[in-house]
Amino acid sequence: MEQGSAREGARPAYAPGAFPYAPGSARVPEDRLPGNRVPEQARGRQGEEEQARGEHTHSEPPAPRTVRRHSVRGQILDALRAALVDGELIPGQVYSAPALGARFGVSATPVREAMQRLAVEGAVEVVPNRGFRVTERGPRELAELAEVRALIEVPVMLGLARTVPAHRWSVLRPLAEATVAAAAVGDRAAYAESDRAFHRAVLTLSGNEQLVTIADELHRRSQWPLVAGPATRRAELLADAAEHTALLDALIAQDLTVVQALVREHFTGADG
Repeated sequence: MEQGSAREGARPAYAPGAFPYAPGSARVPEDRLPGNRVPEQARGRQGEEEQARGEHTHSEPPAPRTVRRHSVRGQILDALRAALVDGELIPGQVYSAPALGARFGVSATPVREAMQRLAVEGAVEVVPNRGFRVTERGPRELAELAEVRALIEVPVMLGLARTVPAHRWSVLRPLAEATVAAAAVGDRAAYAESDRAFHRAVLTLSGNEQLVTIADELHRRSQWPLVAGPATRRAELLADAAEHTALLDALIAQDLTVVQALVREHFTGADG
């Protein structure tokens, strides 16, 4: 499931001192992110034309920089989460925003904002005057998360298996197949995202938005790396992904015994 250990070499290693800018994309300097800049001379001519028309340029301040900053923060947050799942951010290590910003090719501000978000989620801890320490977790915490998730999701899925028609489950087939595709290439970050997407889609059928939000947060936390754990092999990811398709088949068949067994195994097998 969401293995809480570092991946084993299926993804290409990053160059020393460099993370991917965002999952599946190359690093992009901050000044080349979306948001076109108007040359100084063009802005001057534009201002003169607006004044000639009697427009007040100061009443509508330009917004591209703000929009661009939020775009950077979102992309950095995605990249940090991927690096966390992949084990590129090591539990117990302290990382400063300026240093990470240099690696991403952006300023420290969006990195600090993204790290603050991860601190709220519990993935990192704030270290005054130093930066952010990646939270250290052990097998016991992972087992506790698996237990809580099972308490929430097993009865919900059993209830859905009794009431949801087969054609609605069939719509989720591409999401289950996406987990298999990510596992086949050993892409832990992509697997983590597709795994959560599948579970969210299943639980969304309950119509309980609060349940979906809480379950997804527990799910994300279960994907963080352990302090020291065995590397996840591609075969293990494939076995976990296969449980998604098997679960979907059982839900379509309304086989409650198999559904319950598969969901519990999905949480307690490798990592929940």
